[in-house]
Amino acid sequence: MNYDFNIKDDNFVEEYYKYRKKEYKKHELKGLFLEVTSRCNARCEHCGSSCGDFVPKDEVTKEELCKVLDDIAAHYDPTKIMLYVTGGEPLVKKDLFEIMDHANKLGFMWGITTNGILVDEKIIKKMEKTNMKTVSVSIDGLKDLHESFRRVPGCFDKIVKGLKLMLKCPTITDVQITTVVNKKNIDQLDDILKLVKDIGVKNWRLIEVNPIGRAKNNDELALGAEGMKRMFNFMFRTRVENPDMAITYGCGHYYGPNLNMALTGTLYQCFTGYWVASILSNGDIYGCPDIERNPKLVEGNIRKDSFVDVWENGFKRYRRINRTSNKKCKACPDWKLCLGDAFHTWDFKNRKPNFCVREIFKEDLSE
Repeated sequence: MNYDFNIKDDNFVEEYYKYRKKEYKKHELKGLFLEVTSRCNARCEHCGSSCGDFVPKDEVTKEELCKVLDDIAAHYDPTKIMLYVTGGEPLVKKDLFEIMDHANKLGFMWGITTNGILVDEKIIKKMEKTNMKTVSVSIDGLKDLHESFRRVPGCFDKIVKGLKLMLKCPTITDVQITTVVNKKNIDQLDDILKLVKDIGVKNWRLIEVNPIGRAKNNDELALGAEGMKRMFNFMFRTRVENPDMAITYGCGHYYGPNLNMALTGTLYQCFTGYWVASILSNGDIYGCPDIERNPKLVEGNIRKDSFVDVWENGFKRYRRINRTSNKKCKACPDWKLCLGDAFHTWDFKNRKPNFCVREIFKEDLSE
């Protein structure tokens, strides 16, 4: 695979830059993350939110979330907005399905990201009753490695059983397995692929471990240039060998136009703040929930602010073409396509990217 970053069509670059500039000024809400809890029944080594088993006093309530959904549905077409339910582990929230039943009746589509440990026949019935459409379950290795990585002994077989149950749920249109690729599991990718196929899942999402949350202080997980090349080449090979499967790449980074197109079918964009927002577990109105938790980035709180008003009149930092500009990035030949890369790996204190593909690959991408 050619990893060349060279931009040869200046007119194309300028036109795409102008397109992005217009897009940033729009604010059509297409996706809303509901971080319904920060509690979790696992202790994953790579957790971007560093979740634990504590019960925060300020966790959003069912009534508060339902009120926000009412407000959004009154101002926008809820059938055009996807709710991405996340955490923590969403299934530890006891009244989760009461909230999602309300969302479904309003017309929202919704899906969940879960570690899958708590999925059983009772949960499946609740998923079906509330018309859940999508689910993404994390599997980061075969049994021993996954349980070590997640720090939950005995969870693997429960997760596999839960996946098979969800495949039979009539309302779920997409069952996905997500694997966070890192140095510990990259040698197991072929084995994980076989496991995914044996379970019967047709959608496998891969994403490299990012320097956020616990992974930020766990250097032994980072892939580095050679590991990332291995992951990319694995993806391209397995797509050819498995045409009946969707082998997709997760929300990642700028790798240059040819590689981003090959990975995702489109050029790179970070959608936070102009297509996507989140409500955090304490009620804060935020950009992507993977962005570092910084009080200066909070746009409001649903306990005192209207989400719709904040969405219409706030999020200004996200809607500028130079939202992540700095001297080094703006001098880079890829600036007008990269625009400082993703917000979820942006260093707001030092105004620089924590993930820069040119620094990782040392600009040598032609091999």
